[in-house]
Amino acid sequence: MTETFQVPGEIAGSRADAGLAALLGISRSAAALLCAEGNVLQDGAAMGKSEKFKAGASIQVTIPERRDPLEVVVEPVDGLDILLDDDDFVVVDKPVGVAAHPSPGWVGPTVVGGLAAAGYRISTSGAPERVGIVHRLDVGTSGAMVVAKTEHAYTVLKQAFRDRTVEKIYHAVVQGLPDPLQGTIDAPIGRHPGHDWRFAVIEDGRDSITHYEVLEAFGKASLVEVHLETGRTHQIRVHFSALRHPCAGDLTYGADPTLAAELGLTRQWLHAHKLAFTHPSTGDLVSVTSPYPQDLSYALDHLRGEH
Repeated sequence: MTETFQVPGEIAGSRADAGLAALLGISRSAAALLCAEGNVLQDGAAMGKSEKFKAGASIQVTIPERRDPLEVVVEPVDGLDILLDDDDFVVVDKPVGVAAHPSPGWVGPTVVGGLAAAGYRISTSGAPERVGIVHRLDVGTSGAMVVAKTEHAYTVLKQAFRDRTVEKIYHAVVQGLPDPLQGTIDAPIGRHPGHDWRFAVIEDGRDSITHYEVLEAFGKASLVEVHLETGRTHQIRVHFSALRHPCAGDLTYGADPTLAAELGLTRQWLHAHKLAFTHPSTGDLVSVTSPYPQDLSYALDHLRGEH
């Protein structure tokens, strides 16, 4: 949709973002986005958000159609393999670069959209954009993730994660050698005071408990097995960064970029290796393991070869 008008006297001299917000009844940030996209022209020239409106000038505003950020885009997801398919649930092998479900600010592939494209019909009372999602893995983390198919399974599995009865085992390659070789990190996590998109160990954060054991030591790095007692966002990455042993490749949390390049890593070496939980209908123990993806295997082979 395109609108054309002449600058009225009352907004002449005002900034483009402020004036547009007043004229169109939109937020100032939405108006600034229109300017940044080149969708606001003054006498035929694109306006920056801080440029001033001139009295009587001709303004052309193009408002693009934007899809609902919570809309499930049904599309095949490359590498989204099925580890276990059950009447009650499906355990997927989530590749890196895939979100669990749609959310504001994310425009990439999702597990929900990938399962829909593969013909899976999920029936739960969860929000439409996150049907069946009983837990999540970060976009940058690969591995085993269970999705409920039925209302019963959704309720039971959601409660199991809440009650911390699900065994979640991660493998990570962290820089250096943690001391002791086996231990527990009990440190509260909250949003980083200086960076909204990062998390940190802070005094008034939420209780966060990580158990770990070193499996292999390579000098410059170590392969560790991690059992999560709680499931905070970025928990493993934040806890090991706080110990000064960040996940290899995790530049967001202080990893060495030289080592990351040497190992061919473009993300943190962190993988959801195993999930074990009680079957929501039979009560049997379900245990599923996800193999390391190619990029993480390459980095680990390099460390083993050097060592």
